[in-house]
Amino acid sequence: MTRKLLTTVAAGALFATAFAPAAFSQTAPQPADPAAPTQAAPADPAAPKPPITPDVTKPAGDAAQAPAPAATTDTAQAGYITEQAPDQISANTYIGQSVYNGNNESIGSVNDLIMKKDGGLVAAIVGVGGFLGIGEKNVAVPMDKITVAQNTQDGSVKLTTSETAESLKAAPEFKTLAMQSAEKAPATGTALPTDATSTGSTTAK
Repeated sequence: MTRKLLTTVAAGALFATAFAPAAFSQTAPQPADPAAPTQAAPADPAAPKPPITPDVTKPAGDAAQAPAPAATTDTAQAGYITEQAPDQISANTYIGQSVYNGNNESIGSVNDLIMKKDGGLVAAIVGVGGFLGIGEKNVAVPMDKITVAQNTQDGSVKLTTSETAESLKAAPEFKTLAMQSAEKAPATGTALPTDATSTGSTTAK
């Protein structure tokens, strides 16, 4: 009886010892080979990217050195007039325009405009008299004596004044700075000095 029990226990011990390594090999993890290269799993392009957080270790002065944004078209054109308004008149519109009196008669034409250095019209230089520009005299007519009627459709103007042809012909002629300077300049011609000595023959006879 005792021998049979020992035989059974010994057989069970051998059975357990024979199958234990096989069972352990199936469950124990295999150690990684240090020589084998490691490869990261490819990133999924559809996966959302993590948000970029600012680097708080940089000094605050770096933010001031960031390039300024490029100026937009609206910013670049700020302060500039891009279109003529209905109540604005070009100087070229004045030049060459006829000036009419109260009877709708042309008494001259605008040859030039006098403006202040800081802007604003002072007078219109009206050529009066003469024929086809010959014998014409320039008269500065103050702008408060000229009425401007503008066609808002095409920008054309009609200039009228309370002056008459006779009053403009009798008015003093307008002189530009160049004309005034030319009048003040000394004459450039020089006359040869005259010799007051007389010459005669001194030969003894």
